[in-house]
Amino acid sequence: MSELVNRLANLTAIRDRDALDMALVSAISDLLQPETCAIYRVVGEVGNEHWLTSAQLAQGQLTPTFDAAWSSLDLLPNLNDHPLRQKSVETQTVQHSEGEPSVAVFPIATGVEGASVLEVRTAGQMSSDSLRLVTGVLRLYLNFLSLLDYGERDSLTELLNRKTFDTAFLKASNEQRLAAEVPLGERRATETSGSYWLVMIDIDHFKKVNDNYGHLIGDEVLLLLARLMRTHFRFHDQLYRFGGEEFVVLMRCNGEAEAFNVLERLRVTTEAHRFPQVGTITISVGFSEVMAGDTPSGAFERADQAVYYAKGHGRNQVCSYAALIAQGELAQHAENIGDMELF
Repeated sequence: MSELVNRLANLTAIRDRDALDMALVSAISDLLQPETCAIYRVVGEVGNEHWLTSAQLAQGQLTPTFDAAWSSLDLLPNLNDHPLRQKSVETQTVQHSEGEPSVAVFPIATGVEGASVLEVRTAGQMSSDSLRLVTGVLRLYLNFLSLLDYGERDSLTELLNRKTFDTAFLKASNEQRLAAEVPLGERRATETSGSYWLVMIDIDHFKKVNDNYGHLIGDEVLLLLARLMRTHFRFHDQLYRFGGEEFVVLMRCNGEAEAFNVLERLRVTTEAHRFPQVGTITISVGFSEVMAGDTPSGAFERADQAVYYAKGHGRNQVCSYAALIAQGELAQHAENIGDMELF
């Protein structure tokens, strides 16, 4: 009992979602000694869904493994390749396999992040006590996950809020640096090349929306734009609302041209969308590549300069900081220190 209490206490001390997943599989592995214990997340658009490994621990392993956040979607297992997991997600019930080894799949309804499952493989059928133990630990995990969401997400749009940005930026920057240090021939097949890009998205003339239609309609515009962003960006892109009409994206792309095309499609989609009562809105977008040794404030300042240029030169456009520098439209400074305090 004391070991269980200690494991549960360790879970509730974690403030990082990825670390929480790894702690969950580690706790269940230590308590039940299964062959494998893993969390799999459904990613991708409807009709092209795949399984991403959030955390996996097998007997003999010291630490859990996981798929890189920027894994290539098409190289991940298809949703229907694992019917037991699929049925667990669809029915939101625990599913069991027949034969040996035994597989038990537990649904994890994680709300904003989409569906996930916990899969436990054991040499024999899990006992009723073990099933109740896993179910109880999962309930605690989900309750704590909801508390993390409450503190880390904007209450209106359910996008990530600004207080989580700094940690995510530094984590992404470190992942990018470590990936670049691995020789090309040793990289995992599910990983793809590319680098991180910081994006600022600002709604054009949003003050007029609030002035003409009221703040309730303004909030509806923000909510609908957030939904457009969710359907437009990929599963590993991180979407933030920084307050007011300002949105930020931390995404991974293979070069400036690909980043521009992704953002231009969002701009076109937004302009074509009909917002109730308001009609049409447009967005101005600025973006910059995250550099080696970058700081959040430095990258943010470059993207901010690009979006400021877009708003000052006609709005409703996507501007790259690097392209503006190359064209002589902006002057590059040794230190890009903005007036905006992020934290």
